[in-house]
This record gives sequence, C-alpha cells and structure tokens, in this order.
Amino acid sequence: MSSSTLSDLLRHSDLSKVNMYTIPISNSLSLRVYSNTRPYNWKIANLQKGLILVFNGSEKVGEGTGFGFPAVVYADETYFSGTATIYVSQRKNCTVIYKEFHMDRVSRNNLKHVKLQNRKVRALLRHLADLYQKHKHLRFLLVKSFFVKMGIKSNFVKTPSVGKVLISFTINKRFIHVKADFSLLNRKNPRKFFLLNEQSSKFFRRYIDANHRELFDKQIGAWNLVQADWVCITSINSKIGFKMWKSDGILRRGREFINNSLDWVGLDYEISPRKTVFEYDIEILGG
Repeated sequence: MSSSTLSDLLRHSDLSKVNMYTIPISNSLSLRVYSNTRPYNWKIANLQKGLILVFNGSEKVGEGTGFGFPAVVYADETYFSGTATIYVSQRKNCTVIYKEFHMDRVSRNNLKHVKLQNRKVRALLRHLADLYQKHKHLRFLLVKSFFVKMGIKSNFVKTPSVGKVLISFTINKRFIHVKADFSLLNRKNPRKFFLLNEQSSKFFRRYIDANHRELFDKQIGAWNLVQADWVCITSINSKIGFKMWKSDGILRRGREFINNSLDWVGLDYEISPRKTVFEYDIEILGG
C-alpha cells in the first residue's frame, strides 16, 4: 500500500467517509471505530483509538488504545495520533475500514501542574521506563503506577504532524486483518514502529497461550515478551476475548490497572523501521 494507492482508494465509488461506524460480529459483539478520540477515557482522552470491542452495547476498551493503534519512535520524541479520518468500504464478504492516523501528539509530564519539559528530567523518566521494560526483577514496580502516586501526570499535547500512518482493517466474520502503511510519514529515520492492540483490563482479565500458560490479572505483567505461537486474552469466564499470533515483529503482552487512571490489557507489536508495511490477524472469540 503506498500513497498513490491511497489516492486511488479515495476515488473508489464504494468508499464512504464516516465519523463513526459499528460492525456487528454476533448478537452480542461488535466492533466500533471513531474519527474523533472517543470514548475520552482518562489520560489518553485526546488520543485516537483503533477498533473498539463492544459487548452487549457497552464499549470494553477502558483506557486501552483499541486494536491497530500506531506509535512512531524517533530519537527525540515518540509520536501518537490525535487526528484521523475514516473511510469504509462494504464488500460482498467483508467490511474494510481505512483509518488515516495523523501523527501529531507527543507525551508531556506534569507534577502538580508544573510541566516537566526539562531535557534532564525527561531523560530520567525515559530511563525509569527503560528499567521497567528491560529488567525482569524490577517489573513488580509499575512505573506508571509510581508516577501516579508521585503526582506525575502524563498528557498528550498537539505538535506539528510528522505525517500519517494508514491502517486498513478487513473484517470478515470474526477475523480482522490489519495492515499498516508507515510509508506516508514525512519525517525520516524513525527508530521503531509500534502497533498497539489494547482493550479494558477491568473486563479482559485472563491470558492463555499455545504453550499452555495461563495468567490472571497482575500475573500478566507489563511489557513481557511473548514466546508462544498464539495468544488469547479473554474475560474472566472466557465468554469473549481475542486471539493473536506471533508475526515477524516482536510481540509483547501487557496489563495495568489503577482505578480511574489506568485500565488497559493487550498485545503490542514492535516493528523494525525497515518495514514500511506490516500485517497481522486478530480473531474475535465468543459472544
């Protein structure tokens, strides 16, 4: 998928621009996407979301990013999206959603309304996050939780866009094929790409994988490498959930919950910047 392909897509007669769209999966399950940053939950209220799981009419994304949310890491900043456009194509056997994410938000931290934009302070915060990710014996200490208790709050501020990431979601019955195109970025030399797939940790509390590993709630950890060929994250009674497979990116599992502050669980891909297109599948379970 290239920028010229995108221009071609927008000329298709069956392509409609929408602000919100819901795709039924079963009598109780559906997927939903917004062009704005709904559902405005907590610290990522002004960030875009990917596909949101809906169960019995209730959105189960919590403070998660939804399925297929991009982040782009450069040497000096990590860029997220606060602005997007959506196009929908109805085909014979599937629905295709194209979501164009403008990478125009960066994270900033505040301590009791004092902005922590000093480079040394920001470097220290990044160092703590690196420790959290790389050293297993420190993972019991949830860095985000620590920040919350210290009164440090993150917010995402608007910045000049570094370009777009185009995500296509091809939905066929219970399967979602996700295709991400990073070639539309204007700024050169990214260090890493991420694709986040997160829903609510308050609702989705069970992890099971192809290696017969079963984890609940805090046992899931945060930013742990997935070694199994496939992974499922489900509700506590396994009534609904989602399944993903290892791909040629690095797959990690994660979960954090602090009441009214953090509420996400998911499976996130880390992708080499040498790959401008990345594809993977999600299966929706139960319902």
